Amino acid sequence: QVQLVESGGGLVQPGGSLRLSCVASGSIFTLYAMGWYRQAPGKQRELVAGIFSSGRLNYADSVKGRFAISRDNAKNTVYLQMNSLKAEDTAVYYCNARKYNLEPDYWGQGTQVTVSS
Repeated sequence: QVQLVESGGGLVQPGGSLRLSCVASGSIFTLYAMGWYRQAPGKQRELVAGIFSSGRLNYADSVKGRFAISRDNAKNTVYLQMNSLKAEDTAVYYCNARKYNLEPDYWGQGTQVTVSS
Protein backbone atom coordinates (compact mmCIF):
# COMPACT_ATOMS: atom_id res chain seq x y z
CA GLN A 1 0.00 0.00 0.00
CA VAL A 2 0.95 3.65 -0.38
CA GLN A 3 0.61 6.32 2.26
CA LEU A 4 0.72 9.97 1.19
CA VAL A 5 1.21 12.97 3.46
CA GLU A 6 0.79 16.52 2.16
CA SER A 7 2.09 19.72 3.69
CA GLY A 8 2.74 23.34 2.77
CA GLY A 9 -0.76 24.78 2.55
CA GLY A 10 -1.78 28.02 4.18
CA LEU A 11 -3.10 31.53 3.72
CA VAL A 12 -1.51 33.69 1.05
CA GLN A 13 -2.39 37.00 -0.62
CA PRO A 14 -3.28 37.17 -4.32
CA GLY A 15 -0.10 37.14 -6.39
CA GLY A 16 1.79 35.22 -3.74
CA SER A 17 3.39 31.78 -3.83
CA LEU A 18 3.23 28.49 -1.98
CA ARG A 19 5.07 25.20 -2.32
CA LEU A 20 3.21 21.99 -1.50
CA SER A 21 4.97 18.73 -0.65
CA CYS A 22 3.74 15.14 -0.78
CA VAL A 23 5.83 12.45 0.90
CA ALA A 24 5.11 8.83 -0.04
CA SER A 25 5.69 5.78 2.16
CA GLY A 26 7.57 3.96 -0.60
CA SER A 27 9.60 4.59 -3.72
CA ILE A 28 7.68 6.88 -6.05
CA PHE A 29 9.82 5.62 -8.93
CA THR A 30 7.73 2.41 -8.99
CA LEU A 31 4.44 4.31 -9.39
CA TYR A 32 2.75 4.83 -12.74
CA ALA A 33 1.89 8.43 -11.95
CA MET A 34 1.53 10.98 -9.21
CA GLY A 35 -0.43 14.18 -9.24
CA TRP A 36 -2.13 17.01 -7.46
CA TYR A 37 -5.89 17.51 -7.42
CA ARG A 38 -7.93 20.23 -5.80
CA GLN A 39 -11.50 20.65 -4.65
CA ALA A 40 -13.09 24.02 -3.96
CA PRO A 41 -16.31 24.42 -1.94
CA GLY A 42 -19.32 23.34 -3.99
CA LYS A 43 -17.19 22.10 -6.90
CA GLN A 44 -15.95 18.77 -8.20
CA ARG A 45 -12.41 17.61 -7.58
CA GLU A 46 -10.20 18.45 -10.55
CA LEU A 47 -6.73 17.53 -11.74
CA VAL A 48 -4.21 20.34 -11.31
CA ALA A 49 -0.95 18.71 -12.36
CA GLY A 50 0.39 15.22 -12.98
CA ILE A 51 3.76 13.59 -13.51
CA PHE A 52 4.17 10.12 -15.02
CA SER A 53 6.98 7.66 -14.33
CA SER A 54 8.27 8.47 -17.82
CA GLY A 55 8.68 12.10 -16.80
CA ARG A 56 5.76 13.35 -18.86
CA LEU A 57 3.95 16.31 -17.29
CA ASN A 58 0.34 17.37 -17.50
CA TYR A 59 -1.28 20.61 -16.30
CA ALA A 60 -4.75 22.01 -16.17
CA ASP A 61 -5.13 24.95 -18.54
CA SER A 62 -6.04 27.21 -15.63
CA VAL A 63 -2.63 26.76 -13.98
CA LYS A 64 -0.26 26.51 -16.95
CA GLY A 65 2.57 28.99 -16.60
CA ARG A 66 1.88 29.48 -12.90
CA PHE A 67 2.22 26.04 -11.30
CA ALA A 68 5.00 23.48 -11.64
CA ILE A 69 5.05 19.85 -10.52
CA SER A 70 8.33 18.10 -9.78
CA ARG A 71 9.65 15.07 -7.91
CA ASP A 72 12.65 13.98 -5.91
CA ASN A 73 12.93 10.19 -6.09
CA ALA A 74 15.61 10.05 -3.40
CA LYS A 75 13.23 11.74 -0.95
CA ASN A 76 10.09 9.96 -2.22
CA THR A 77 8.53 13.39 -2.55
CA VAL A 78 6.45 15.23 -5.14
CA TYR A 79 6.15 19.01 -5.08
CA LEU A 80 3.75 21.57 -6.44
CA GLN A 81 5.17 25.06 -6.79
CA MET A 82 2.32 27.57 -7.05
CA ASN A 83 3.07 31.12 -8.19
CA SER A 84 0.89 34.11 -9.04
CA LEU A 85 -1.90 32.68 -6.93
CA LYS A 86 -5.46 33.83 -7.54
CA ALA A 87 -8.57 33.74 -5.40
CA GLU A 88 -9.98 30.96 -7.58
CA ASP A 89 -7.03 28.76 -6.59
CA THR A 90 -8.53 28.50 -3.10
CA ALA A 91 -9.23 24.82 -2.45
CA VAL A 92 -8.16 21.73 -0.59
CA TYR A 93 -5.24 20.22 -2.49
CA TYR A 94 -4.82 16.44 -2.53
CA CYS A 95 -1.84 14.32 -3.50
CA ASN A 96 -2.65 11.29 -5.68
CA ALA A 97 -0.73 8.16 -6.62
CA ARG A 98 -1.50 5.47 -9.18
CA LYS A 99 0.17 2.07 -9.54
CA TYR A 100 0.67 -0.03 -12.66
CA ASN A 101 -1.87 -2.61 -11.44
CA LEU A 102 -5.64 -2.16 -10.99
CA GLU A 103 -5.61 -1.04 -7.36
CA PRO A 104 -7.68 2.03 -6.54
CA ASP A 105 -5.81 5.30 -6.49
CA TYR A 106 -4.19 6.42 -3.26
CA TRP A 107 -4.95 9.82 -1.75
CA GLY A 108 -3.42 12.03 0.89
CA GLN A 109 -5.40 13.76 3.60
CA GLY A 110 -5.40 17.12 1.81
CA THR A 111 -3.94 20.51 2.64
CA GLN A 112 -5.90 23.77 2.60
CA VAL A 113 -4.78 26.61 0.33
CA THR A 114 -6.56 29.93 0.82
CA VAL A 115 -5.81 32.92 -1.41
CA SER A 116 -7.27 36.06 0.11
CA SER A 117 -6.34 39.54 1.25
